[in-house]
Amino acid sequence: MPSTFLSLHYHIIFSTKDRLPLIDAVWRDRLHEYLGGTVSGLGGFPQGVGGMADHVHLLVGLKATHCLADLMRELKKASSVWVHEEIKLREFAWQEGYGAFTVSPPSRPQVQKYIANQAGHHRVKSFREELVEFLEKAGVAYEDRFLD
Repeated sequence: MPSTFLSLHYHIIFSTKDRLPLIDAVWRDRLHEYLGGTVSGLGGFPQGVGGMADHVHLLVGLKATHCLADLMRELKKASSVWVHEEIKLREFAWQEGYGAFTVSPPSRPQVQKYIANQAGHHRVKSFREELVEFLEKAGVAYEDRFLD
């Protein structure tokens, strides 16, 4: 084949360190905008950013040359610095790990709606319950002790 054709989209989920509810609603939208801008700056394609006080969700398109782990390291680092400098919240940090789930093109609109409606989802389900559901639907093996 003379060209490369791909569709690499990920639903990425990560939380604040110790799942502390540090992302205040007053500046949450600014953080989401910053995360999307950072993804763009790293050469990715942000297609949805949302979350709650203790975690964020992103729908991101990546190029074949991207390494997901590198993107996540830079995204978390840059956004932590942004929170420290702009919000002056020195104790802010992200949890070390993350969840990343591939998304098919027909499913992208549904994932975008899911990300946009985080407040609704978390009226009835905790972040931990949400994460377990994602892991089980994706067939990802996990140990309970690594979920908190």
